[in-house]
Amino acid sequence: MKVLSWEDFNSCINSITNSCQAKQFSGVYGFPRGGLCLAVALSHSLNIPYLKELKPGCLVVDDVYETGKTLKKVIDIPDATYFVWYSKVIPQWWNAIEVSNPDEWLIFPWEDIAHAEEDMKAYQVSRGLTK
Repeated sequence: MKVLSWEDFNSCINSITNSCQAKQFSGVYGFPRGGLCLAVALSHSLNIPYLKELKPGCLVVDDVYETGKTLKKVIDIPDATYFVWYSKVIPQWWNAIEVSNPDEWLIFPWEDIAHAEEDMKAYQVSRGLTK
C-alpha cells in the first residue's frame, strides 16, 4: 500500500495547474468521491467554476484510473480534458500525473488509513477482481 500525503496532493494540483494554465475551461468536474477534492482545489488554482454536472469544454478529474469504468462513462463530452492523479495503466486519451503498478493499493490523504484493507477488498469485489 502506498500512503499519499497532503503535500503529494498539493504537488499534483500544481502539476495539473501548470499543464492547464494556457487552456480555457467551462469549469472543472470531479467524480465523487476521489475527484471532488481535486476539483475543488483546481477550481481555486485555475480560477474556474466548480461544476456539479459535466459540460462541454470542462476539465474532468478523478483520483485514480484503475479499470477505466468511471472515466470511460464520460469520454464523449465535447472538448473535455481529462486528468487523473494516478493511472494504473499507461494513459491513452487521458492525462495522468503519476503512473503506478496496477497491483499497488493507494491511500489518498482524505481516506481513513484504518479502513484501507477493508476498502481495498470492497473495491476488488465491486469490480469482480476477487470472489
